[in-house]
Amino acid sequence: MASPHPVRDEVKDMETQNYSSTSGFILLGVSSNPQLQKPLFAVFLTMYLVTLVGNALIILAIHSDSRLHTPMYFFLSSLSFMDICFTTVIVPKMLVNLLSDTKSISYIGCLVQMYFFMAFANTDSYLLASMAIDRLIAICNPFHYDVVMSPQRCLLMLLGSCTISHLHSLLRVVLMSHLSFCASHVIKHFFCDTQPVLKLSCSDTSSNQIVVMTETLAVIVTPFLCILFSYLRIIITVLKVPSAAGKWKAFSTCGSHLSVVVLFYGSVIYVYFRPLSMYSVVKDRVATVMYTIVTPMLNPFIYSLRNKDMKRGLRKLRDRIHS
Repeated sequence: MASPHPVRDEVKDMETQNYSSTSGFILLGVSSNPQLQKPLFAVFLTMYLVTLVGNALIILAIHSDSRLHTPMYFFLSSLSFMDICFTTVIVPKMLVNLLSDTKSISYIGCLVQMYFFMAFANTDSYLLASMAIDRLIAICNPFHYDVVMSPQRCLLMLLGSCTISHLHSLLRVVLMSHLSFCASHVIKHFFCDTQPVLKLSCSDTSSNQIVVMTETLAVIVTPFLCILFSYLRIIITVLKVPSAAGKWKAFSTCGSHLSVVVLFYGSVIYVYFRPLSMYSVVKDRVATVMYTIVTPMLNPFIYSLRNKDMKRGLRKLRDRIHS
């Protein structure tokens, strides 16, 4: 007779048996409550579709309007593309698992998901720093803006961000591939993230944890400090502007970017800048949902609702589609 709880049975089997490092894992997902699976599927499918459509519209609007062919919007379109890739690495597998009796992911599949998740997330971090630098030059050194933020330099910043991010991801995944998993293969998360996978290993993970902390300093803290420095310089410069209207105009160009920075870095720092022993399944899953799904979904709204240039670009795109 078939078991009424196939997922629970599979989880129990994988928790009680010994497995080699190539056996695969079980992803418990956002919630293990069977009654919540379909409602959660509907919620996350809607959020994913909004993310895809919203970010695709941002990219199309920027590329279809020549007045938006500036460094700031070049980085914004790149950020939107990375957000699409970022969520696509995670959400489709999560949606399949929400409707599936078995929530398994192969060992190779887990490493591949981990690699691309880290690569796109880290690129997001560097792009946010690049956008802060763009605002810094535009406000503090406007007469040299066209020279400093030339198309060639912007492209070089994008390629550098992608290269560093992929090298970092490769290092982390190579180290992870040398670990053994002898007992439970149940990942209490909705995707293969570093911390929950490390907690399952029966190998010595001290070297991995050191690399996680040091590499995180390079790919998260360094861009974050760059953003803080940029906005400190911006604030000092804007406060010297005599008119209130001039101050408001300067600050208004930074508001959308600051909102995204707070959402992204707030949840990332909460999840990753703590020892492995302080990892909390429920709290960390909520925080991870914030920067992996909620932030990419909100980015198009944040950048378009308060931005007259983006509104004009979106209207122009709408008129082209309807004509």
